[in-house]
Amino acid sequence: MKRKFPNITNNIWSCSAIAVVLIVWQAICSLGFVESFMLPSPIQVVQAFISEFPALMEHSVITLTEAFLGLALGILLGFIMAVIMDQFEPLYKACYPLIVLTQTIPTVAIAPLLVLWFGYEMTPKVILIVITTFFPITIGLLNGFRSVDPDSINLLRAMGAGRWQIFFHIKLPGAMSQFFSGLRISASYAVVGAVISEWLGGFGGLGVYMTRVKKAFSFDKMFAVIFLISIISLLLMKGVDLVQKKCMPWEKE
Repeated sequence: MKRKFPNITNNIWSCSAIAVVLIVWQAICSLGFVESFMLPSPIQVVQAFISEFPALMEHSVITLTEAFLGLALGILLGFIMAVIMDQFEPLYKACYPLIVLTQTIPTVAIAPLLVLWFGYEMTPKVILIVITTFFPITIGLLNGFRSVDPDSINLLRAMGAGRWQIFFHIKLPGAMSQFFSGLRISASYAVVGAVISEWLGGFGGLGVYMTRVKKAFSFDKMFAVIFLISIISLLLMKGVDLVQKKCMPWEKE
């Protein structure tokens, strides 16, 4: 019961801050400080969202399909790489700098190459999402594996446990918190990566929709898409929190 009061208070403050931003934004637009074609008001954005709701949902299905496929493959790749690098120290020293190097290249620079190599279908978009999502998973798991209490590992070794027994009984449970922390980041990256890849070529998706309304100077619809992407990302992160509570019930207390 004691933990609920801070959570409720935090939610109230968060909602209040959002409300203040929206009120100030609406006031600036209503008083004519900024032209509506440059910055549509929140009311105009809501009206655009309602009027374009069927089209937004149609494009959202495509974007979410790409995001979920890329995220699933990114989790799988990140988990496999983290396990292999943890078990074999030479591979860790050899691969860790390369993994970091992959994140120094801007996604907007990689996306055109992927479109050139794989076309305008879903494949280049999924590849880009995998590139952007596997890194937080890999790093989170590696940090979790290496932060396990060495005394616990030595105890299991003294009891005759093998490498993989130590991994499944000590390292993996100890790294779950870091894994879900990385998964929250990857979940938000997945949607953003899908939209960015759709900007540069595609036949559907929220990114394609954004390029179309931008060319028509319909900035109210642009903001509607931005809000939708933010909502989807927040829902995915909330979903990760729910999965974490199911997988780690010992952290509820």
